[in-house]
Amino acid sequence: MKVGIPTEIKPDEYRVAITPAGVRELVEHGHEVLIQRDAGEGSAIGDDAYTSQGARIVPDAETVFAEAGMVMKVKEPQPPEVNMLHPGQLLFTYLHLAPDPDLTRGLMASGATCVAYETVGDAQGRLPLLAPMSEVAGKIATQAGAFYLEKPFGGRGVLLGGVPGVAAANVMVIGGGAVGFNAASIAIGMEADVFVFDLSIDRLRELDLAFGGRASTVYSSTLAIEEMLPRVDLVIGAVLVHGAKAPHVIRRKQLKLMKKHAVLVDVAIDQGGCFETSKPTTHADPTFEVDGITHYCVANMPGAVPITSTFALTNATLPYALALADHGVDGAAARDQGLALGVNVAAGKVTHAAVAEAIGETHTPVERALAEVARGAKGDGRAPAAAAT
Repeated sequence: MKVGIPTEIKPDEYRVAITPAGVRELVEHGHEVLIQRDAGEGSAIGDDAYTSQGARIVPDAETVFAEAGMVMKVKEPQPPEVNMLHPGQLLFTYLHLAPDPDLTRGLMASGATCVAYETVGDAQGRLPLLAPMSEVAGKIATQAGAFYLEKPFGGRGVLLGGVPGVAAANVMVIGGGAVGFNAASIAIGMEADVFVFDLSIDRLRELDLAFGGRASTVYSSTLAIEEMLPRVDLVIGAVLVHGAKAPHVIRRKQLKLMKKHAVLVDVAIDQGGCFETSKPTTHADPTFEVDGITHYCVANMPGAVPITSTFALTNATLPYALALADHGVDGAAARDQGLALGVNVAAGKVTHAAVAEAIGETHTPVERALAEVARGAKGDGRAPAAAAT
């Protein structure tokens, strides 16, 4: 299979979908890798590093999309990229479709089969391709929150860890998954007073043991959140519902309970945001204020540390990329039900139930849609996605 890697074009996105090690593995499996010129520059990976492992450098994204049977990216395709997708092609990237019906319908119209990193699962019900970026985003969330609590940047003027004789800041983390765990870990390390909220008592027990009593764990109810809001300086939203739009855990009317110039960091913004007042921002313009509360809602937080993020992402995605390239999406999905969960769009249909519900489309079982893709490929003389070259 020809595997294509375009340069990311989302604003302030410096990651790339593969490392030289990833190229080497795909080539060793008999696949051809096409990489757009300078795609790795933002992650300090030059074209020579790729060609030395067998990649072919191509001049532009148009060439990547025209030739590749599978396109690997980091972020969801932007409108010009959606227009370059074609029937029978396989797209493997983060998609976050639930809050974006326009992108979803654009992918449906393209005829491509679209596999989302963030909904690929494993036997334990975890999200292995979301985990590394969740770890990065969780750590960045606390760093960013500490920074924007500084007075010159619109914050209250509070040092997260305090000093002897002056109390530390209070940090509330809503959601105890990978993002929340890492956000809380950094906040504990910075000597803040940390409170982690979650709906799972079992998860709260795990966190209590992991943190050794250095953070308070709280069952997440509307009342518990409201009672905490007047005390906190920084709130980190780390709520995730697999594949679905994030629920709002803080409403606009509740902002009046908070201290002026407290900070909200919404790590769930890719899935629509878990604060009612959230809207996506960029690294170039990361914050805005609502009712005296600073909001940080950068939609690609890990893009700020691309060297760390690119290598962490490839470490996670490579086994799945190899499976897709070796067996095609239908063969790989048949072998791995967790990978089948990653198929969000196929044969012009939505194949993930949570996405379909969020955008008001009919859900089609993935097996049925992939069978239709295979039939269509045979009917028009194309090689099926499983064997695209």
